[in-house]
Amino acid sequence: MNQPHRDEILIAEAGIQLDRALFQLIVGIHRFAPIGVVELADRVGRDHTTVSRQVAKLAELGLVERRPSAEDRRVKEALLTEEGRRVIDALDAARGRLSQPVFEQWSDRDLLELERLMRRFVDDLVGWSAAEKAAAADDR
Repeated sequence: MNQPHRDEILIAEAGIQLDRALFQLIVGIHRFAPIGVVELADRVGRDHTTVSRQVAKLAELGLVERRPSAEDRRVKEALLTEEGRRVIDALDAARGRLSQPVFEQWSDRDLLELERLMRRFVDDLVGWSAAEKAAAADDR
């Protein structure tokens, strides 16, 4: 569901200055933090050297910080700074504003059904992600 034009619209609506190439990374860091560069690169489908440079740029912009992993001191993990959280909040608010016209057309019943299914989806996804991490740890 990578749609660059929609990302640009969302960034503009949020009123933030962020290169589109960094958008997917800051969202990924927000969702999975703390996260190492290699895992983040795998999640976004990019080369880890490219992601490393882009995470460094996010750090330079004050949106993320990098720290040694508690599990493996050789690995640097990324997590959001307060400013990075403000950017995510602005993106979330913009997403809400942009989706509002769509949901105005839906009945209350449809909205409740969507909410129910999204909760189920998130619960299942979290369970799947935890199982995936456990399997990866077993492979080490």
